[in-house]
Amino acid sequence: MELAHSLLLNEEAYNQLGEFKKAEFVFEWLRFLEKLLPADIREKQSKLVEQLVSLLTSSPGPPARQLIAKNLAIVYSSGDIFSVHQTIDKCNELIRSKDDSPSYLPTKLAAVVCLGYLYKKLGRILGNSFLDTVGNILKAMKNAESQGRYEIMLSLQNILKGLGAAAIPCHRDIYKAARSCLMDRSMAVRCAAAKCLLELQSEAMFMWSTDLDSVVTLCFKSFEGSSYDVRMAVSKLLGCVLVSAVTSKQASSRQNVRKISFEEALDLLGTGFLRGSSGFLRTSGDILKGTSSVSRDVRVGVTQAYVVFISTLGGQWLERNFSALLSHVLDLVSQSQPKAIQTQLDAICCRRCISFILRATVGGLLGEKAQIATAKEICQAIWKLKKVVDAATSDCNVETRVGTTDVITSQNMLICALEELGNIIYGLGTTAAPVLQDSSTGVLDAVISVILHPSISVQLAAAWCLRCIAVALPCFLSPLLDRCVERLTALKSSPEAVTGYSFAIAALLGTVKQCTLGIPHCKGKVIMTVAEDLLRSASQNSRISIQRMQSGWLLIAALMTLGPAVVQHHLPRMLLLWKCAFPLSPKDLETEKSRGDSFTWQVTLESRAGALCAVKSFILHCGGLLTDEVIQRLLPPIPYAIDLLTLLPSLNKTYGNPLKPSSVNYRKRLYELLTLLPPKTYEGNFSAVLKELVLDLTQSDNQMVASAAYLPSLSHQNEFALLGPPLQETEHRFIEDIAGGSLEYDPYSVYERAADSDSVPKPLPTTISIINAATHLFGVIFAHIIVQQNVMSAFSTVLKHLASCKGNLGSEDIRSSALALVMSALESSNPLLRCSAAESLARLAQVVADSTFTAGLAQISFDKLKSARDVISRTGHSLALGSLYKYLGGISSSQHLNACVGILYTLSQDSTSPEVQTWALHSLSLIIDSAGPLYHVHVESTLSLVLMLLLTVPPAYAEVHQSLGRCLNALIATLGPELQGSSTTVSALRASCLLSCTVMQDNPDCLVQAQAISCLQQLHMFAPRHVNLSSLVRGLCVNLSSSYLLLRRAVLACLHQLVQREAAEVSEHAVALAKDIKKITSYACVIFIGINIREVGLEGALLSLLDKELDPKLCQDIRETLTHMLISMAVEKLSFWLKLCKDVLAASMSDASELKEEVAHTDDELALALENDERFHPFLHPRWSTRVFAAECVCKIISQCENAGNAHFDIALAQEMKQRDSRDDFLVLHLADLIRMAFMAATDHSDHLRLSGLQMLLVLIRKFAAVPEPEFPGHVILEQYQANVGAALRPAFSPETPPDVTAKACQVCSAWIASGVVNDLNDLQRVHQLLVTSLIKVQAGKEAQSQLYNEATSTMETLAVLKAWAEVFQKHVNISRLLFATNIREESDRDQTSSVDDLLQLVQADLGNLSKLWLAALQDFALLTLPLEYISQLPIEGGAFYTAETIENSRPHYQNSWALILYATALWLTNTGFLIGDSDEGLTNLSRPVTPTTMCQDSTSKAAVKSPEDVNTERFHLILGISVEFLCSPRSDAAMEDITSCLHALQAMLDVPWPRTKIGSDQELSVELLNVLHRLILTRESPDIQLAALEVVQHILFAAQEHVKEKRRSAEVDDGAEEKETLPEFGEGKDTGGLIPGKSLVFATLEMCMCILVRQLPQLNPKITGSPGITAGKPQLLSETGSKLVSAALGILSDVPGVCSPEGSIAVLPTILYLIIGVLRETAVKLPTGQIPLTVAASLQALKGVLSSPMARAEKSRAAWNELLCSALVSILNFWNQGTSECTLSNGSQPVGHSPAMGCENKNLVRKPPSSY
Repeated sequence: MELAHSLLLNEEAYNQLGEFKKAEFVFEWLRFLEKLLPADIREKQSKLVEQLVSLLTSSPGPPARQLIAKNLAIVYSSGDIFSVHQTIDKCNELIRSKDDSPSYLPTKLAAVVCLGYLYKKLGRILGNSFLDTVGNILKAMKNAESQGRYEIMLSLQNILKGLGAAAIPCHRDIYKAARSCLMDRSMAVRCAAAKCLLELQSEAMFMWSTDLDSVVTLCFKSFEGSSYDVRMAVSKLLGCVLVSAVTSKQASSRQNVRKISFEEALDLLGTGFLRGSSGFLRTSGDILKGTSSVSRDVRVGVTQAYVVFISTLGGQWLERNFSALLSHVLDLVSQSQPKAIQTQLDAICCRRCISFILRATVGGLLGEKAQIATAKEICQAIWKLKKVVDAATSDCNVETRVGTTDVITSQNMLICALEELGNIIYGLGTTAAPVLQDSSTGVLDAVISVILHPSISVQLAAAWCLRCIAVALPCFLSPLLDRCVERLTALKSSPEAVTGYSFAIAALLGTVKQCTLGIPHCKGKVIMTVAEDLLRSASQNSRISIQRMQSGWLLIAALMTLGPAVVQHHLPRMLLLWKCAFPLSPKDLETEKSRGDSFTWQVTLESRAGALCAVKSFILHCGGLLTDEVIQRLLPPIPYAIDLLTLLPSLNKTYGNPLKPSSVNYRKRLYELLTLLPPKTYEGNFSAVLKELVLDLTQSDNQMVASAAYLPSLSHQNEFALLGPPLQETEHRFIEDIAGGSLEYDPYSVYERAADSDSVPKPLPTTISIINAATHLFGVIFAHIIVQQNVMSAFSTVLKHLASCKGNLGSEDIRSSALALVMSALESSNPLLRCSAAESLARLAQVVADSTFTAGLAQISFDKLKSARDVISRTGHSLALGSLYKYLGGISSSQHLNACVGILYTLSQDSTSPEVQTWALHSLSLIIDSAGPLYHVHVESTLSLVLMLLLTVPPAYAEVHQSLGRCLNALIATLGPELQGSSTTVSALRASCLLSCTVMQDNPDCLVQAQAISCLQQLHMFAPRHVNLSSLVRGLCVNLSSSYLLLRRAVLACLHQLVQREAAEVSEHAVALAKDIKKITSYACVIFIGINIREVGLEGALLSLLDKELDPKLCQDIRETLTHMLISMAVEKLSFWLKLCKDVLAASMSDASELKEEVAHTDDELALALENDERFHPFLHPRWSTRVFAAECVCKIISQCENAGNAHFDIALAQEMKQRDSRDDFLVLHLADLIRMAFMAATDHSDHLRLSGLQMLLVLIRKFAAVPEPEFPGHVILEQYQANVGAALRPAFSPETPPDVTAKACQVCSAWIASGVVNDLNDLQRVHQLLVTSLIKVQAGKEAQSQLYNEATSTMETLAVLKAWAEVFQKHVNISRLLFATNIREESDRDQTSSVDDLLQLVQADLGNLSKLWLAALQDFALLTLPLEYISQLPIEGGAFYTAETIENSRPHYQNSWALILYATALWLTNTGFLIGDSDEGLTNLSRPVTPTTMCQDSTSKAAVKSPEDVNTERFHLILGISVEFLCSPRSDAAMEDITSCLHALQAMLDVPWPRTKIGSDQELSVELLNVLHRLILTRESPDIQLAALEVVQHILFAAQEHVKEKRRSAEVDDGAEEKETLPEFGEGKDTGGLIPGKSLVFATLEMCMCILVRQLPQLNPKITGSPGITAGKPQLLSETGSKLVSAALGILSDVPGVCSPEGSIAVLPTILYLIIGVLRETAVKLPTGQIPLTVAASLQALKGVLSSPMARAEKSRAAWNELLCSALVSILNFWNQGTSECTLSNGSQPVGHSPAMGCENKNLVRKPPSSY
């Protein structure tokens, strides 16, 4: 391929190649030439033109002819044009040729394409020659086949684009030709014609003036029988034509040019929506009679045109004209339009279309403020419709006899309005609060009033709207529930009220799962009571029996969604109702058969269907309660339910159609429940169930629609590409969906969550969903049936693709029957069934698990493919081969693989049938994927095949190119990292892959382009050096604005991968693209990408896309991509990133989206507004979710700056560095902007944004609290922003604020107060008062809790308040201690001490109450951490701050708060010395303890009178128990702060005598605590944690020392001084000196110290050095943290002898001396400052401590100590004597000395440590 890289074609190399290689060589040369041009080619232009023109006659393929045309156009535009007319004449001559042979067709097409590009590039330079050219092309089109018509239309589009207004003379001729092509049988030609007409309408005024009606009618006709791509193209044409007609300036200046109003444009679209392609002519008899129906294709196409029309006009226009639009679209679904709605399916389709129009425009174009206004408009429309219904149903209107008609007319209008209102509020989130709080609008009243509408569909829509409101604003959930329950109870005699309010309650209950704040637990009890009352009273009034029965079970089923925590309290009642719903014995069932009428059976079936659904809901949502006992109680009614199932056919026959809906519903519910139950629980009824399944699976009604509905879920995802766009994920899938579902088909769906792609649940019609349920049930039963019997239904085998069974298929007869039926389905005319049959065949082979059988299946397909010539057989069997290989590799032998690949090669080259090519290539991609390395031998040939087909298959066959893309993707994955190789073979393969990707990128089909991007993404992953990143990024940026969802997903997936390694390069290439707009071919891309990327970079463009995008998966990809870019570049481009985030957040505060005044604009004003389109502003109306992400980005930026250096948090250093280099940027210089952003976010209407803003403020306080203000010494930089902080926090403490926001605000308050930024008491009281207010609320107790949310939210808020106070208290106590410890009393320090004392006084005022609350919270936490086996010990009524029903929900809140509360409690107890009574009573009543258990008791209660000792003991063990339990096994995700707080709490508690006495007197407890700390040091590497643990060890050792001293003193006092010789030995070691591991405090202490020392100085361990003593080695300087750890350990070692007996001290002294001297030796280095290292000083201090130990002077140990100390001194002196002059210590430390060699002369004196250390 290198020979192709030259300006001129290397003809010598070209002539030596084969036919296919020539095409590949030419294409590579053309690609290179395109990159090279424009260049200085004047000298070689003639030769170059000659070569390019000669290639036109070489039958070039579609990609090659495009490049030839492009290059010719560029050559003439950048060089001389003297020969351009000769080239044009040559092309015209080729087109006029009479040769109609297939071999000459590519030449003609190349000439057509060439003319298009020449005129596009050169335009008016070519003069009037276009007249002859256009005439020649149009003449050629008369006899052209589909490829010719396709290329001619595209060429005419290019000609029109290049000539502009100069082409007016031929506009009519082109229009006439394009009209016929717009009705072409080829979908590709229709698309091309639509593009041509779209270009034509920009200059041809007649299209949107005189011929407007004709153009509109033409578009409607083009929609008939159209594909998805055609609908996209034609709808864009229709929308743009209408926009031109409405907004054109020429129409205003010319009298004879027709201009239409907006309303007239809507009427034109409405005509197509209601009448279809019949247009304005109503001559047909069917049309006059009103019996014709509009095809789905037309209706969907017109719907898309509505969206294009409104979107093109823009958001500002929509704000001004929304009232007219809303009135128009609602009128489309009115029953007053008989064309729109003739059947229920028509009604659902129309409603979907209207919902799509409203959602795509309102949701996509309007900002939040405009959406709020829109919601009010819709609410007003609902009120108007409600008045119509009220008037129609009133008694006084009976005489008019129009009531029923008006009610029906309003039905669909109300549904659309309610669904859109719900969608708007759901999208707005808590920012929708002003709408609901506006009493003049009355949104809630309007929605609730509609609940009483006679139509169930409207009631369900209203219920779903209430659900959306509750999800958006959780504070309305509980009041809405209460309101609906109250109305249901009051109006339970009204059928409409019973059903409507039941739907609303069920929908609201389904919301609880989506609301983290939940609802009060008592609501479940209320709803269960209401449901029971409805069920019990159903028989009292036959008029509403069905409604009450349905509603009762619906409420129970919805109640199950609250989960086990709620349901477990109502389970016995639910099981009793379930039991009573069915006959209790066979006799009762027989009795039922003999009595009853149609109505009775209808009530019975509805009741039992509801019971089945409730149990199904219980199993789905309360799996934790499905114990064996509960299952046994569920099973008894099942046999009777199945018996009733078998009776249904006879009942239907007896009672006729009235019973059929209830019968079908019952069957479906039973199938769904049986699917969830274990098959063995009803195996005795298998035969009866199977018989009914066969009846349902073989019914003839709705089979095609049913297959379209459920077969996709049974097919593999990869097969969707074969089934067309309706089954693929697109933005229009909501209206493109074949099987239209609706909420009214299954009211029980109202409490289920809608799918991610749906705004409302879309259950299928019962006649379809029952087939789906039967299919799934059969899949469950199938394996169990085969084992038990040798007979099965024929049809059950057709659905063998569900066979997930692992058992044996059975006898040979069953296998043969199954195979025969699958094979017949494999040749079905339905592509869905062929896909399913291919999968069934593969699964059948998987179940049989016989290689011979599998090989036989493959051979059947081989033989069939060799002989068959029909498309159906070839497609089905080719896919069967791929499926066989995919599932089990049953043909993995090389022979079968070769045969399979060979056949698929042949089929894929069948140019007569694109469908066969598509299926064969898809099957080949499956084989490539599954074969892996085995396919390597075929890679080269397959890649050549793929490239050859890409170069030859016409682009109109997009499905073939899509399959080629999948093959290429699989080939690249197979090659993998081998693509990085440099061998000739690998280079050729890599070049072919890149060439193939280039061809696919140029394909007009967006899905093919998506495949190309995916392939390039893989190539970049495996061989990044060989992929041109600049070209790739440019292609990605251009496609960011694609209207195809799958293409945008592919772009973002690729960008996501690229920015993980090359974020900066990607960003630079994107900006370069924006600056070089001329190279962007698409004007739409220039507008979207050029403006955004040029102004705000790729990052801003992605943020803008995130704000507009609705697809959840794509939004997630955008967030992750931006996060990677931020992590990589935020520090280097700090100002840029902060400005982006500020622009997004500031947009929420601006009033730019508000219209200045509500006046009617003239046409000129409208045109001017459209010119200044808001699309050019990237962040005009950002959604709250986008702003939340921007706030999160700011926090990430701060985190990245923290890792980048100290200058970002030091304003003096930042300013200094900024002066040196102005390009430097630092975070601290942007602090004002950061505070402003945090303030804007924290005070927004959106609760999610408020949380993010408060989190940002918290991060800022923590990071900048200590940054000094250089201009005002003694002050910090944050001090100037205290007003901003207070203003940001104050709204979070208002009564209506949700608890989660208040909890976060408490955290910020505590951080602000504890930060020390503000020391002035008056300034601090503003924020302090907020915490005081919250504390008062906590003290009020459970009675004052809000009834809006779950009780767990009160727990969360309470603990957040207590944690905040704890942080403030512990922070200021520690600061106070530190100041007093320094003993410096300079003037400034006195001021600081005074301010700290003032702050402590603030806390002191509430400390008495706080201490009670802290202790109560700790006791709650201790109880909640008990293992499951002790759960019975938990209080029945719950704890101080949680209820028994919300235990699981409360645990996370305790986990988040306990550590700081524990530390604060320990500090409080330390300050009081563990000797304090009730704070309200001072110290006068020490017998009444302040414990959690008595916290809430009456002060007069005498039930729990305890001594101060008992009180202190309880508190001590509470704190110690919590600490030890946590430190024993801290979770891997436990925060380091929690561990540190726990250790500091232990330190604080052991600072006072009484706890030390408890620890010192209980050696077993001390040893256990030391072992826990030892494990903590082993598992946590944090130096802070290890230092804190060593401090606790120091305290424990000190407590033990005090205990030993006290025992010795007591013994001396008791026995008298004269008897000292006979005193018992105190301390470890006793008389023997032995230490028992596991029980010895000294041993555990030495283990801890040894662990620390050996980690820092491994050479101290004899096992590592291999020597019994300290070996020579070069001294080393430890890190600062390492030195601190070693010093702390040495300090502990020096105190160890103090807890030993004389004999014990003798036993441990060698080890202590060994470690101290070892540290001295290994760390004795000279510092540059002349000082000695910290470890050396600590060693000397430790030696001093050992020398001054009482044991050195004790009579029993004095001699041994002297010998050991002398030996240690000798060792130290030996080090000194053998030392070198290279490394010496300072003069002041010379007695220590050191030398390279260190030994011990007397090994009996200085012994090596025990091996256990």
